Amino acid sequence: MAQPDEEGFRRDPRGALVRPYAVTRGRTEPRQDIAIESVLVTTPAGRQEGRFAGQHKNRIASLCDGAPRSLAEVAALLQMPFGVARVLVADMVAEGLLDLHQIAREQSVNDRLHVLERVLSGLRRL
Repeated sequence: MAQPDEEGFRRDPRGALVRPYAVTRGRTEPRQDIAIESVLVTTPAGRQEGRFAGQHKNRIASLCDGAPRSLAEVAALLQMPFGVARVLVADMVAEGLLDLHQIAREQSVNDRLHVLERVLSGLRRL
């Protein structure tokens, strides 16, 4: 039997055989554009309904519950391709399971570059 990982989920060794398009039901584009540095927080509905939304969405809801996470962190911590995480997160935002906090678009290129550098630095520390 598989041992629980750091989030308390049991990893199924067969999980690596599931193709990313099977997780997203063949979709490659999210319902809405979500920036890599966008911050995600589980909503009260996500806490209650996350476990019924499927394994991957439940893991995302658990990960973002109590600790705001960027989209990049979600993909990295769950060892999931970024495109798959982006599609699932966009679905969860549309379903009201996650709150999305995006950085204001009025920022200069230098400000956005600084945020991306901080995200990259955080990912390297993982």
